[in-house]
Amino acid sequence: MPAQFKDYYATLGVSRDASAEDIKKAFRKLARQYHPDIAKDKKVAEEKFKEINEANEVISDPEKRKKYDQLGARWKEAGDFQPPPEWQGTAPGAGAPGEKFHFGGTGFSDFFEQYFSGGSRYGFPQDTEDESSASPGKKGGARRGHDIEGDILVTLEEAMHSAIRPISLQTVDRQTGQVQTHSFQVRIPPGATDGRRIRVPGQGEPGRNGGEAGDLYLRVRHAAHPDFTTREADLYHELDVAPWEAVLGAEIVVPTLDGTLKLRIPVGTENGQTLRVRGRGLPKGKTGERGEFFVIIHAVLPTKISDSERALWEQLRSASTFHPRNANSSAS
Repeated sequence: MPAQFKDYYATLGVSRDASAEDIKKAFRKLARQYHPDIAKDKKVAEEKFKEINEANEVISDPEKRKKYDQLGARWKEAGDFQPPPEWQGTAPGAGAPGEKFHFGGTGFSDFFEQYFSGGSRYGFPQDTEDESSASPGKKGGARRGHDIEGDILVTLEEAMHSAIRPISLQTVDRQTGQVQTHSFQVRIPPGATDGRRIRVPGQGEPGRNGGEAGDLYLRVRHAAHPDFTTREADLYHELDVAPWEAVLGAEIVVPTLDGTLKLRIPVGTENGQTLRVRGRGLPKGKTGERGEFFVIIHAVLPTKISDSERALWEQLRSASTFHPRNANSSAS
């Protein structure tokens, strides 16, 4: 049976024809409201934060959004949607006649895992003889279970400080209907970068005829954060500044994943300029080193001004020798 349909547009409170910018703004607003470090009811906030992250993961990605829109239309028509042929291999257990599986504790819903996680089984189908893993000279001898891959949603705070996550893996034999569930703990290592795979030995599919179990590989997906984005171990923050702060320079307190820091905005900072703070990104494995912290400057213009402010802007216009369409102009 297909997993329960998730209305990601409703989760973010946007229309189905929302622009990429509308989706980004809606997510940031909700993420700030429900971020577990901010909200009073942390348990409720944590679940809501996962929901909006999952929705953002799908409809902020053009390719996933296209598939989701296609899925949504067919779901309403048929009620029992089956992925088109080109989707085969993108859902956990796709194309595998032996067993299917479901994760618990990864931060993603069954619906996401079934259609969007890219989880898969490696190796041969369960009803095909795997000579490489069978006992030599024995057809049908002990065989190693297949490896399994799935996604795990990791917050930047977990990637920064490390964490232990309880995970469950439920396998269902398609022929017998027999359900097996095993639970275990997974350590999120400090500095777990987006896309990194965490190997969990022996937690894949069970072996056959006494063979050892396969391994589980969990691919890290950074939970979208209202204040930061990442590239490998580097951390990025977009900072809005007033025009006079960019022109005259300023000192502004900015957030990081391990507290705040006072950032000096140099005189004459340009819109879009990137400032770098060394060693305030994510950890780089066990070396003790850390990535960089980059602050992208956005000079924001006021949209509403008082009469006295207008008079000052007009005075500046009259006194200034700066002309933006003249490359040789200066304010000296």
